[in-house]
Amino acid sequence: MLRSHFASLTKALTIAACLLSFNTMASAQSVAMPTADAKNPPAMAASAPAVAGVQSANIFEIKPDASLDTGYATQSNGERAKVQPGNNAPMWRQVGSGAEGYSSLPKATAPEAGVLIQPFTQYPGSRLTTAGEAWRQVRNNWIIPYGGALLLIVLGAIGLFYWRRGTIELNESPTGRKIERFTPFERSAHLANAIAFVILAISGLVMAFGQYLLQPLIGSSLFGYLTFLLKNAHNFAGPVFAISLIVVIFTYVRDNLPAKGDLSWLLKGGGLLSKQHVKAGRFNAGEKLLFWLGVFAFGLIVVASGLVLDKLVPGLNYERSTMQIAHMVHAVATIAMMGLFMGHIYLGTIGTEGTLQGMQTGYVDETWAKEHHALWLEDIKSGKISAHRTADKNSARAASAKIAKA
Repeated sequence: MLRSHFASLTKALTIAACLLSFNTMASAQSVAMPTADAKNPPAMAASAPAVAGVQSANIFEIKPDASLDTGYATQSNGERAKVQPGNNAPMWRQVGSGAEGYSSLPKATAPEAGVLIQPFTQYPGSRLTTAGEAWRQVRNNWIIPYGGALLLIVLGAIGLFYWRRGTIELNESPTGRKIERFTPFERSAHLANAIAFVILAISGLVMAFGQYLLQPLIGSSLFGYLTFLLKNAHNFAGPVFAISLIVVIFTYVRDNLPAKGDLSWLLKGGGLLSKQHVKAGRFNAGEKLLFWLGVFAFGLIVVASGLVLDKLVPGLNYERSTMQIAHMVHAVATIAMMGLFMGHIYLGTIGTEGTLQGMQTGYVDETWAKEHHALWLEDIKSGKISAHRTADKNSARAASAKIAKA
């Protein structure tokens, strides 16, 4: 019953709307077209005037109504304030100085919503200008060109060294006796950190230098999709890198403490140029320098600044200046860390014979240990360090289980 009444009402409203539309159109036509009589023949009635309103306009030629006043261009600030309140030199000087106006957005989520232009400041490498412009100058005039040049110099130096020296091979034949250099846990921590670092490095390089190198080659659309994917990969790999970095630091810190012979190793350059191996412990002085400078110092700076950029540090006021400083610190530390790790990756793969196998399998030949880490081999032979730590731990666990069971 209700459904039938509703259908009837809907039909009646539809008919009324159609009649109203028809009457409106008829009235418009009667107004637009004059009546045909003796003074206005039908031929003249056919030439109706154009529809009123703006059909097309050049936006650069449209001015505010106040600009039509006589002497608008020569008005003083007081006269301008009466014609267009707020559109005068003192008002815009306040805006340019970082003055805060009114905003209905809450301070908790938008602390600078009322600030249109940041106040003047001077970052290292910029002129004294507004903070946004100062940050842009540091990024475009210093970080991008000099950071890219640094990475290219390191890459060229590695290529030149490989061309002149080649792979550092073993002087003696392998003995076949294996020594455990890395446990499965140590290799897993290193592998997780390395994979996350590679993802972050590639995505960061594309986001920083891609618009200059890739975008002209692949176009804006494909470059946009690529940067969108890499940005998300960067955000997902960041936490993995941060956690694995902490694990790596605690795992390897004991064997990277300064020890006797490190200074001699540094003074002789590890024998890389003289082709004479210098005695070293489990990690030589170069690897220790990489650990403390690249992993510990730059690594923690990169992680801390990345957390700020992701707004994950509680209690921090995330203003534009905070994000600008965090970005500059993040970029500089990242480029420096990448430069160090490029040399580490080279020496750990094609640069030194037998080194990559040590990370892949966990074991190295006794000859490799003798020629690269003689002090570490001496500690193993003297019994200070076990040659098979994982096997010994498993045996110890099995013995403890048997004792507990008994």
